[in-house]
Amino acid sequence: MNPTPPCIDLKLEGSIARITFNNPAARNALTWPMYEELKRICDDLANKPEIRVAIFRGAGDKAFVSGSDIQQFIDLQENEAYEVAVDTIFQSLQHLPFPTIALIEGLAVGSGLLIATACDFRVSTSDARFGIPVAKTLGNCLSPSNLSWLASHLGVPMVKRMLLSAELIKAPELLHSGYLYQTTSPEEIDSVSNTLALKLAALAPITQKVSKLTIARLMECNLPECIELMRETYNSIDFKEGVNAFLEGRPPRWLGK
Repeated sequence: MNPTPPCIDLKLEGSIARITFNNPAARNALTWPMYEELKRICDDLANKPEIRVAIFRGAGDKAFVSGSDIQQFIDLQENEAYEVAVDTIFQSLQHLPFPTIALIEGLAVGSGLLIATACDFRVSTSDARFGIPVAKTLGNCLSPSNLSWLASHLGVPMVKRMLLSAELIKAPELLHSGYLYQTTSPEEIDSVSNTLALKLAALAPITQKVSKLTIARLMECNLPECIELMRETYNSIDFKEGVNAFLEGRPPRWLGK
């Protein structure tokens, strides 16, 4: 039997939408079709007034999302187009007009951290880990929009730990900082998330919509123009080396070029 191709599953249960990143063989790494499907799902849900809460999770218990499928970077054009395109997709999630919950088991790294941060609330297992270790893996960068969003939720010092030192941060530290709403055991995480979803679904929807969208606009205003910085990264020899080294299963040899 052929394995199920990577996909995103959507299930509607009354006022709650359940979205599952389904690529467990690759720790739920996102392929480009999965990114496009995420935007389609978010745009569709935004026009369903009966939906009051969405819960996002990864298939299995190893990862929420472990980043992007690295294979797709082989054919990437030598510019910043990837980050610009991903920005548009994440904005559809950030601007959903109802509360969103990320249910996190295992790893939430790279785009997994960005998706979790795009949600309004995060519930994780106590052993979950979070980060963007691209300084150790691909040698790429984030857009100003995504960096602004991360810094607003995590704080600049934490984002620098994640990006400059490639640290993976454990859940208890992020619970203490307020980034995580709650940590719990694998056995209880569904119950905790469902309880939070029902609480949110019972509150004033227009207040929730206006509050979260106003906050999103505040975080997005006055973003700097950084195209030349992203172009420097994605056109670099180091980025090509990072992709090749990852796919070949060896440590990258950084040249600073």
